[in-house]
Amino acid sequence: MADVARIVTGYRRLMHRQLEPILADRRVRRAGDAALALALAVAALIDLARDPLAWGGSGPAQVLLALAVTLPLAWRARFPIAVVTVLNVASGLLLLLAAPHQPAFEPWVAVIVAFYSLGAHTSTRRSLVVLAAMFALGLPFAIVADTRATPAGNLLSPIAFLLGAWAVGRIIRGRRLRTLELEALTRELEAQRDLQARAAVAVERGRIARELHDVVAHNVSMMVVQAGAAARVLEGEQPHVRDALAAIAETGRVTVDEMRTLLGVLRANEDGLALSPQPGLGDLEQLVDGIRQAGLAVALRVEGQATSLPQALDLSAYRIVQEALTNTLKHAGSSSAEVTVRYRPGAVELEISDTGNGGNGNGLGTGHGLVGMRERVAMFGGELETGRRAEGGFSVRARLRLDATQA
Repeated sequence: MADVARIVTGYRRLMHRQLEPILADRRVRRAGDAALALALAVAALIDLARDPLAWGGSGPAQVLLALAVTLPLAWRARFPIAVVTVLNVASGLLLLLAAPHQPAFEPWVAVIVAFYSLGAHTSTRRSLVVLAAMFALGLPFAIVADTRATPAGNLLSPIAFLLGAWAVGRIIRGRRLRTLELEALTRELEAQRDLQARAAVAVERGRIARELHDVVAHNVSMMVVQAGAAARVLEGEQPHVRDALAAIAETGRVTVDEMRTLLGVLRANEDGLALSPQPGLGDLEQLVDGIRQAGLAVALRVEGQATSLPQALDLSAYRIVQEALTNTLKHAGSSSAEVTVRYRPGAVELEISDTGNGGNGNGLGTGHGLVGMRERVAMFGGELETGRRAEGGFSVRARLRLDATQA
């Protein structure tokens, strides 16, 4: 449960980090809208002072009209319908007040931006309904206005501009929605990949724990058997020695029982019998033969003098070779592979290389095999290197330290 809680917490933190740029971008856009509205309002007031006739006068009503037809743009993304309604009504009033003179230019720019925002920030159905309502509301203002300043034939040009701005907004909205969908999908895939990586580590650690349970339980069982054998061949009474051997045997039996109780939950039914000997580097010939029968040509080389290894390290080295060959067989599409085992002073080195094309791009499938290798190498304070070879193919190099097990 603790592992699950950590995974869920990590998932939430990852999603929060990925949402921060989106929220920051939204704040930037709102600041830009406010700056645009303020700039148009200042320009409208300056124009009002220079050419009052374009506003129908220079009184307080015109000042309020200049602000009403520009400042609402600050909320154009959050409330596009309200903004386009206010600007449409204010622009209509300006047409009536300014007739027969040509109305000011700033309100026209604001209305075009508002119609663009209507298309860019509302759904298709609502956008069409509001668009029709705006034209139904705005056309009477234009018709009632002095036709000497705005002949009926000239209405086609403003309508075309407004419809064009709305259509551009619809196109931008469609592209933005597709981009957001792709970004959301990418974030979800990244979060799932991170979650899968954490789960793979937990699964691999559980598998290593099961194997180490078998190794330790098997060795303790052998200690019990040897203590009993020593008691049977002991000459003479020697009560102290016999008591010590009996205590060793009893402690060993209790330890095995406790390990079965405490760690037995790690073992699934298909994992095999507990206390059974686990494979090691001495069993690589059988492993290589099985891979060859599966269709991959494998060469096995041993360098240095083979020595007796700690059972846990021996098992981990075998599993690393097994995982690397399995991934090569599955994903590399190679014609041959080579396994080299080097016995060095204080360490065992493993190198598994192939001549394939690495059809999946990394030679290691989903990456879970690499997770297992890293966990096993880290357990012995070793080093792991994976990557493409200069001459082609993929290689895995692992170094396991012998002194790490003693430490």
